[in-house]
Amino acid sequence: MSTHTLSVLVENKPGVLARVAGLFSRRGFNIESLAVGPTEHPDVSRMTIVVAVDELPLEQVTKQLNKLVNVIKIVELERGSAVQRELLLVKVRADATVRSQVLETVQLFRAKVVDVSPEALTIEATGTADKIEALRRMLEPYGVREMVQSGMVAIGRGPRSITATAVR
Repeated sequence: MSTHTLSVLVENKPGVLARVAGLFSRRGFNIESLAVGPTEHPDVSRMTIVVAVDELPLEQVTKQLNKLVNVIKIVELERGSAVQRELLLVKVRADATVRSQVLETVQLFRAKVVDVSPEALTIEATGTADKIEALRRMLEPYGVREMVQSGMVAIGRGPRSITATAVR
């Protein structure tokens, strides 16, 4: 089983997310990451779905997704042909004894501090899943108080736009 990233363009209408997620659920596939947001067209949203599944069942799901009335276009984004990013906000214990060490780690990962208190720092980082995971591991020894991580967002490399050609 391997991980696949799908970019799914859908009409920006109520219930579309539930129908798409339901299709994966009915097949017994676990969605590892799901991010939905607007595109350059106000009536079109982009879903970035990361799912671990074999090739053949993925092909079946893709065909079923294409049959949904609100789905405009589906593209599988290969790792090398797409720019992929995640966002992490993490609140770390950082009193005076360890604050400088935490700040060094933040700089090493090109992250930034977005909130400061006497006992904690809140850090924002964007990057690939591997970078985000590495930063999380480096910050764990200091004490992670709270954390939130987005799903992956991805877009194909180069000048081509799947949205421009797909909008009805």
